[in-house]
Amino acid sequence: MLLDTVEHETGPNPEWCVLWLHGLGADGHDFAPIVPELVRRDWPALRFVFPHAPVRAVTINGGARMRAWYDIRDFDLAHRADLDGVDASVAQVDALIAREAERGIPPQRLLLAGFSQGGAITLAAGLARAQPLAGLIALSTYLPMPLALAQQRVQPAAVAQPLFMAHGEFDPVVPVAAGEAAMQAMRSLGFEATWRRYPMQHQVCAEEIADLADWMSARFAAG
Repeated sequence: MLLDTVEHETGPNPEWCVLWLHGLGADGHDFAPIVPELVRRDWPALRFVFPHAPVRAVTINGGARMRAWYDIRDFDLAHRADLDGVDASVAQVDALIAREAERGIPPQRLLLAGFSQGGAITLAAGLARAQPLAGLIALSTYLPMPLALAQQRVQPAAVAQPLFMAHGEFDPVVPVAAGEAAMQAMRSLGFEATWRRYPMQHQVCAEEIADLADWMSARFAAG
């Protein structure tokens, strides 16, 4: 079954899609307010799709049920992610990408974005793309698997996808070192990764939105 989503279109007959994955405990409404701050007048018409993650028990939160892309089993980043949950969420994201193709927006005109846990799914899904997307956006996040496993999963065509990664220097939830390690891992796999750091915590800031908009403008121009 397809995930429920929140959608915003910036104009009639959108030519591009931005599929944006929220963080742990949030939902698809969380990043919807970013649309007017991000979008520029000269961009093509876009469809923003903000899916709601499934509700599941989260181990580090005492088993409380909340929206999550996968279970978080440990505070240690090396063992944090439930890989079966990661794979299930990647499959659900792939289904949404396929739906956009059916609605007239092919993968090469779709940007996959995610924040925190959603960014981890963005990286995992990006690795496995046999048909490249227009780009990947991973904010305040980490690679949810060991590099050796990522090397096994990466598809040859996937490394053609441009990647934007950004992180807060004072992030208490996902340390900036984890974000930088993920960026270096993606580069070692062959991805062209743009990396930005900002004086903030586990959040987004105006400077980050402006830098992301510049990067997205380049993707639209290339497309």
